Amino acid sequence: MTRHAATERAFTGRHETNHAPGVYQCICCGKPLFDSAAKFDSGCGWPSFFAPLDEQALASQVDTSHWMKRTEVHCPDCGAHVGHLFEDGPAPTGLRYCANSASLHFVPETLRDRP
Repeated sequence: MTRHAATERAFTGRHETNHAPGVYQCICCGKPLFDSAAKFDSGCGWPSFFAPLDEQALASQVDTSHWMKRTEVHCPDCGAHVGHLFEDGPAPTGLRYCANSASLHFVPETLRDRP
C-alpha cells in the first residue's frame, strides 16, 4: 500500500479510533511522523492529525490522480505514501493530515525510550 500510493477504505484502519498517547511512525522505516497529541477525530474515516511531529517528519508533492488536485504526504526518508494534506483541519494549524493506518506503526508512550 505504501509503495503504490493506495488508500485503505474509510473506517477500516486500526489507528482510526486509537486515542492512546504515543507516537506514530512510518511502517516501512520507523521514522517518527506524528505525536498522538496532534490527532483529532475528523469524521473522515482515517487517522487525522493537525500537525506532523516536526518540520522534517513529512515531505509532500502534488497528486493529480483520481481527477483531482491534492497534496500527497510521504516519508522523507524512505518515500512511503502516508496520506494526503487538506486545509480543513482545526486550530492551531487549520490543516488535516489524513493518514492511512496501513502506513503507520503506533508506539505507545509507555514503550517509548525503552532499550
